[in-house]
Amino acid sequence: MSSPEEQTDLSGASRGAPAAEPHSSRRWWALAVIALAQLMVVLDATIVNIALPSAQRELGLTNGNRQWVITAYTLAFGGLLLLGGRIADLLGRKRTFIIGLVGFALASALGGAATGPAMLFASRALQGIFAAVLAPSALSLLTTTFTDGKERAKAFGIYGAIAGAGGALGLLLGGILTEYLDWRWCLYVNVPIAVLAVFGAVSLLEDRVGHKEARLDVPGVILGCGGLIAVVYGLSEAESRGWTSTMVLGLLIGGVALLAVFAWWQTRTTRPLLPLHIVKDRNRGGSMLTMGLATIGMFGVFLFMTYYLQSILGYSPVKTGFAFFPMSLAIIIGSTQISARLLHHVPPRLLMGPGLLLGAAGLFTLTFLGTESSYAGHILPGLLMLGLGLGLTFMPVMATATAGVAPRDAGVTSATVNTAQQVGGSIGTALLNTIATTSTATYLTSHLAGPARTGRLTPERKAQIVDSGVVHGFTVAIGWAALIMLAASAVAFLLVNAPAPRHRQDDAGTPEVTAV
Repeated sequence: MSSPEEQTDLSGASRGAPAAEPHSSRRWWALAVIALAQLMVVLDATIVNIALPSAQRELGLTNGNRQWVITAYTLAFGGLLLLGGRIADLLGRKRTFIIGLVGFALASALGGAATGPAMLFASRALQGIFAAVLAPSALSLLTTTFTDGKERAKAFGIYGAIAGAGGALGLLLGGILTEYLDWRWCLYVNVPIAVLAVFGAVSLLEDRVGHKEARLDVPGVILGCGGLIAVVYGLSEAESRGWTSTMVLGLLIGGVALLAVFAWWQTRTTRPLLPLHIVKDRNRGGSMLTMGLATIGMFGVFLFMTYYLQSILGYSPVKTGFAFFPMSLAIIIGSTQISARLLHHVPPRLLMGPGLLLGAAGLFTLTFLGTESSYAGHILPGLLMLGLGLGLTFMPVMATATAGVAPRDAGVTSATVNTAQQVGGSIGTALLNTIATTSTATYLTSHLAGPARTGRLTPERKAQIVDSGVVHGFTVAIGWAALIMLAASAVAFLLVNAPAPRHRQDDAGTPEVTAV
């Protein structure tokens, strides 16, 4: 049964009455609320990156445990998203959306007031838990609010721009807050954003009550979430312990085994946490795999370019944040002005595939960076190509992955899309950072040995070699990121074969509607 808003829209369209216009306006205000919440969640994956050195000095974090400021958030977020999506289906998306906002704000305030490492780590984990509740609710509310093809394209264009540009905007905002206020405001800033979003959600969002027939698949929760947490945790520990560590191998093998058992269990239970038909669908599964691969490259670039700009070129935190702004702008333009306008007329893969090829080309140009590269001549072109390519990609990926989903599965489908993005980001950070560190160590071993034997290793020469080794590690890892993005492009071209939404409507005779 359609919601009252959907009935008004459909009946209004059939009668040619203008009565649907106020509801259309209300939907766009609802989109602003959903987008604001999603921006907050995406920002927090990167906003503390630039603030981390300041937090480390004040709270006494060690080089070994400082990674948990990032990992505690992504680990809880990526590991619990499927559970959050099913809770949204059970309790109702609007209610879960508001609970997620309130919890996220309280966890952020706790982190801003942290007096020691343990308190900060715990608050970041709590943020991740509530983000796992909030993010699937936001995307599924968007999916069921916009059912008209053209409006849906515009809405997903805005949402895709936020998903892609939010990480880079987080670096900009983190730099400004850290340099002009205090690192703690990178967490406190979420409180007023969440309060504003809660008021908007109460007054603007509409949603039916939760599906009473939905049930939590407890064994599925344990197997699926446990497997994801083990894999993400293992990848995060690989940086410090090495890929051959018994603990890392045990976590990765155990996590994969748990996920395999989870997949088997989903075929046996009557109330699956992740109905396998969701990912078995060629277009939906291909879109989710494309999302995961694309974010591996994107998050790796955020990490390396942040260190490169500050450590090698000597940029301040705020200048580093502004250096990423053109990339954010390119993502927004690609998503809202190109993808959103073309998706209604062309197959999604003709946006995803070329977009990822452009992104891979941007990454490839960054492999030529040196210790004295200029921003305008060497860095900016690569960031612009990467941003535009991601803008072309994220919007059709999200629209295709959530198209045609039954209302009872909207939350878990949205959670699966977000899981692909977050787990891809975690894998990218751990995998590419390990590649960079190993490449740097190999470079330094070979280039420091000769001058040291001949006695020509002056402090100035050693500093030059070290900087060159660090940049060499970055460029090798970025090269791997470019290859991964090429693989994502191949997946999009080969697996995603959905026609343009306009053609699907013509074939069905009525507009495509995801909520019934």
